[in-house]
Amino acid sequence: MKRIIITVMIPVLCAAILLAGCSSGKTDDPDKTSPASQPQPSQTATDPVGSNETTGAQSPTEEVNENGGAVTIRLNGSKAEASSGAVKLDGSNVTITDEGTYLISGTLDNGSIVVDADKDDKIVLELNGATINSDSYAPIYVRQADKVSVVLSDGSVNALSNGGSFTQLNDDHNVDAAIFSADDISFSGSGSLTISSPAGHGIVGKDDVSISGGTYEIKAGTCAIRANDSITVLDGTFTLNAGTDGLHSENKDSEGSITISGGTLNIIAADDGLHATDLLQIDGGSIDITAAEGMEATHVRINDGKITVNASDDGINASQKSSAYTPTVEINGGELTVSMGPGDTDGIDSNGDIIVTGGTVNVTGQSTFDYDGSASFTGGTIIVNGEQVDSIPNQTFGGGMPGGMPPGGGMPGGMGPRN
Repeated sequence: MKRIIITVMIPVLCAAILLAGCSSGKTDDPDKTSPASQPQPSQTATDPVGSNETTGAQSPTEEVNENGGAVTIRLNGSKAEASSGAVKLDGSNVTITDEGTYLISGTLDNGSIVVDADKDDKIVLELNGATINSDSYAPIYVRQADKVSVVLSDGSVNALSNGGSFTQLNDDHNVDAAIFSADDISFSGSGSLTISSPAGHGIVGKDDVSISGGTYEIKAGTCAIRANDSITVLDGTFTLNAGTDGLHSENKDSEGSITISGGTLNIIAADDGLHATDLLQIDGGSIDITAAEGMEATHVRINDGKITVNASDDGINASQKSSAYTPTVEINGGELTVSMGPGDTDGIDSNGDIIVTGGTVNVTGQSTFDYDGSASFTGGTIIVNGEQVDSIPNQTFGGGMPGGMPPGGGMPGGMGPRN
């Protein structure tokens, strides 16, 4: 029995001695430390941006975001600080060069935030108590990116202002807004943003502009919000005061649409409250417009929402601006109230057709409806100067012509408002 124990223990002791020898050999030679234990160089705000292209290292924002945070940009009067080399600092001018999320706070007295990243980069600018003024340029300028999202932090109060002029740089774009984006830009969050742009637009997107939340107060010398391709409003609260149009969507290809499906919009505009080149569609929300013309597009389609228009010219105007549509005012639902000023004005004016299938349409004025094509009234309620009618009148200033068919068929009716 003792012989068996000794036989088993000998190989165990030999293995232990061999393992101890291997371990002691590695600790005695510090030059043979594994690469993983070597100290790694850190990325600072002064590291050359783009060095990862040759080394294969992660970009600065990738390093930060993997740790669950955003790059912080702190504004402080005439200068700024940043936590990443993806942000270039030149006094009060801040340039973002890499995709990621950037948390911006503080005050910049006279400077700009410029996004100049790769054309495939997606950028998030989160404003968390940011106040930025630029005497002669855009406080926020997106020169290049794939898409930029502006997020208003919960409960934050933010402000952007231009001093009254836009000095153009050696650039491909005519920068003329407090927020100017050469690419798609979206807005969200539950904070607030005040924009003052006396010499230009409030917000410009050369492609698409979409807004899904936040509180906005915009005072602009020209358009409050302008886009080349489309403006989409899903939600938010807006107080807009514009020297030309409240919302304007138009490009050189005779395209440009506006879609509103929610939110509360109060618009005061010297020209049009809402102006789209092809389609202006309202699916919901509360809209109050005081303007020369309330809404203008080739095709105006109202499916829902509560809309009030006070206009000194036409309340709603459908005219040929795009070959993609026939001029039409189409009302399928919602509650529409149009009040006209005195003179040669029209409540609802279409160079083509007027179609009413539902909703409540209440028009007050001397010329309540005017159309060059046909009128169809198959559902809903139409009130003209306080009285419900059973057909759509077709009027010119000072008179009227027979109008559209009443709901459910019948003969043309209405020679204008009933007195």
